[in-house]
Amino acid sequence: MRIDKYLWCVRYYKTRSIATTACKKGQVKINGDVVKPSREVYATDIVELRKDQINYKLKVNDVPESRVSAKLVDIYRTDITPKEQFEAQELLKYAKDYYRKKGVGRPTKKDRRDIDDFTTENE
Repeated sequence: MRIDKYLWCVRYYKTRSIATTACKKGQVKINGDVVKPSREVYATDIVELRKDQINYKLKVNDVPESRVSAKLVDIYRTDITPKEQFEAQELLKYAKDYYRKKGVGRPTKKDRRDIDDFTTENE
């Protein structure tokens, strides 16, 4: 089975065209090699893909006939992504919360709306 179709079948990408685009951008590797969307995937291959700033690592257990339900995905792949990848994603969330220090500069539109919501709730 093609790698783009496999990633779509095991629900890593919502559409097959998005999976194809990710392969073309070099975000998908099989056994350490960057691959084209037409590359065949076999059992025991190690697939690495970058999605949402996380480097996922999968071991292919079997190749499905077609797209499978979310409950059956674990039959066809084993997720061997290191925990550090998900922890780094959590740290990025916290970094985005504090986009500027409090009390520095004029309030942004979002800040003003938050202030307006806060003051109207208390009246």
